Amino acid sequence: MEPKNVLSREREAQRPHLTDAAADIHLEILVPESRSESKKPFSFYMSILSLWLAAIITSWDSTCLAIALPAITSQLHGTTLESFWANISFILGVTIAQPIYVSTSNVLGRKQPLYASFALFAAGSVVFAVAGSMGLLIAGRLVQGLGAGGLDVLEEIILTDITNLKERPRYLAMIASAIALGSISGPFIGAAFSELVDWRWIGWINLPIVGLSFLLAFFFLRLRSIDMTFKAKIRQLDWIGMLLFTIGAPAVALPLSWADTLYPWASWQTLVPLLIGCLVLFAFGVYEKKVKPAEAMMPYSKFANSTSVMCLVTGFIHGLLLYTTLSYVPLFFQAVFLETPLEAAKSILPCCCFTVAFSFIAPMVIEFTRRYRVLLWLGWMATTLFLGLWYLVNQATSWAEVYVFQSILGVGLGIVFTATQVPIQASVSDVNDTGTVVGMLVVFRLFGALVGLSASSTAFNAVFQKSIDSLGALPEEVKILEDASQAISFIPALRELNTTVEVMNDILRAYEEPFQAVWIIMTCFSGVGFLASIFIKEYSLESEDIGRQGLESS
Repeated sequence: MEPKNVLSREREAQRPHLTDAAADIHLEILVPESRSESKKPFSFYMSILSLWLAAIITSWDSTCLAIALPAITSQLHGTTLESFWANISFILGVTIAQPIYVSTSNVLGRKQPLYASFALFAAGSVVFAVAGSMGLLIAGRLVQGLGAGGLDVLEEIILTDITNLKERPRYLAMIASAIALGSISGPFIGAAFSELVDWRWIGWINLPIVGLSFLLAFFFLRLRSIDMTFKAKIRQLDWIGMLLFTIGAPAVALPLSWADTLYPWASWQTLVPLLIGCLVLFAFGVYEKKVKPAEAMMPYSKFANSTSVMCLVTGFIHGLLLYTTLSYVPLFFQAVFLETPLEAAKSILPCCCFTVAFSFIAPMVIEFTRRYRVLLWLGWMATTLFLGLWYLVNQATSWAEVYVFQSILGVGLGIVFTATQVPIQASVSDVNDTGTVVGMLVVFRLFGALVGLSASSTAFNAVFQKSIDSLGALPEEVKILEDASQAISFIPALRELNTTVEVMNDILRAYEEPFQAVWIIMTCFSGVGFLASIFIKEYSLESEDIGRQGLESS
């Protein structure tokens, strides 16, 4: 379906041809106007800075914990399942909250949900920082996730409110650089605090950044209000849709995370909640499509073309790949290469650096070429190929190969991260729908992360248990590993293990195999992502329209 608010190339070709003189006059009229439109008030740049800070804080919080998990789990006497849930609970909170923020911000306006996000994120950071048990730490991460979900999705929605499609790639590159920079610095922050100071500072460090971002938003982000009474706004909200999604999403995620670890796949404890969750999500989909609430959480009508649908599919898969990679590669270096958290953070630097660089470069290439399809295909091909090559990495692999594999994987992940946002925005027919479709893309990306982390947790635990069982009776110094739930908490002890070379090699192979299972799963998903990207169409990027919640005129 062709956007109504932009001219297609065919339609452009049918316009009357201007003479050179007329063209000169036409340009003289347009250039001053375009230049005046490009001038931005001071409040615009302060608003961008607020969004930039929100982006960096949420992205580093989603990656900094993975590398510190072994030390935290060991100190708080947690299990492998609890350690994985410290990460999963954050993503679960984000996933549950995001569609609610998208829907409510369309009705109530952007700022009130944004302020609620700041408050929840700060409160969760405090709970995490003072946690004395894994249960409380997981609760803190969940509350953080509820806040981060709003910050993550609203920063991208607000960016579409205050910029037009023609200029958006350059500002998209700025926000993407913050997200990528946060993803890079996250492992270093986690490693530095857990190894050199105290892991609790992972929570405390959030507070001044959140405070500054909030103050900038409060004083400078002056968005146009929605002309409707508060009671009328409340009636517009999709209450039933929000309830169904809030029940269905965790009901699916929980059994995926504990299958074959806490309970067997065939047990009622796994199958019953999984079936209930699937049924509730199915009911949610039917309700949104058939009833069509005024402000539906899943507005089917706004995804009436193959491009927007395929963008959601690829966004889901990219979220699955990105967050799983950033969680498991640092653990891989600690468990298989016997590195400290700080050394592991340094080892994943090539992947992180190239992800940062190409998440910035991709929208700038689009800004220059006004095209995105070929770039997307290249990103997916690089991601799929080099995820597959990670299966070959072990202790015998040279560091040159490790760095090359990581670097090109980072290129692919970075390109796909930002390039996917352009076609879904270009595909909408009404500029006021742009924020909604961008919000849903973020929701699908984080829902993919939730599914990826849950499924990878299951695969890791199941394969590790089989690998350990195949070794038979273990020596006393590693006997604790007969229970796969202790695999993550035991990683710091691997570096100081006093045993024979033969036993050590067996243990390291037992750790290698579950990571290889995770790489295989991700490679298969990445292949599906590449196939889906083929169906994304090329749209014009020349629209200069601004949505109804743009910045107020100064």
